[in-house]
Amino acid sequence: MKAIKTAIFAATLMSSASVMAAEVSGNVALSSDYFFRGIDQSGGEALSGGFDVAFESGFYVGTWASSIDFSGGLELDYYAGYGGSISDSVSYDVGYLYYGYPQGPTTEEFEEFYGSISFGDATVGFALSDDYYASTGSSTYVYVDYGFALGEDYSLGFHYGNMTADDAANEADDYSVSLSTEAAGLGLDLSWIDSSENGGLFADNQFVLTISKSL
Repeated sequence: MKAIKTAIFAATLMSSASVMAAEVSGNVALSSDYFFRGIDQSGGEALSGGFDVAFESGFYVGTWASSIDFSGGLELDYYAGYGGSISDSVSYDVGYLYYGYPQGPTTEEFEEFYGSISFGDATVGFALSDDYYASTGSSTYVYVDYGFALGEDYSLGFHYGNMTADDAANEADDYSVSLSTEAAGLGLDLSWIDSSENGGLFADNQFVLTISKSL
């Protein structure tokens, strides 16, 4: 199944690139920790990176990977979607995302369909899975993001998310506040992350520093 999905992804990328102009971008980041929807994924430092190919039509494809401390130590995701604008201040994004763990069992891998709409500096979005991580049943994640500039050099972002799932162990609200800037060609992001759950792998009033580089 992994090989089939990878082949489909590559074929889509090549066929799309042959008929329209594309913009390729990449990124790499080093973080003091990696949280996903309020749950710790790396247990400490994480190295991540990926690349995207965006076409003039609004269609895009990409892949992203990160070190983790389960499923063999590697997360490798593939995604494809379409984004556009309704007006000067309203835009949308819909797509498909596959979460892969190439060094772990295939039963831990899962897929989601996602969508969001942005109004100026605010974004409301969702992600749906009919069979979430480790075959634990369906899940729904909804979130709200809001960000704005603090002068010319800094920006401040706020996030709230809510996860509901067949497996109650995955359910939680997560919150974060992020302060971002750039220096010497690097992106610097300091985030405060918390969740509605206590104990285990859930975020509990924690700070994460991320240094990133666009390629």
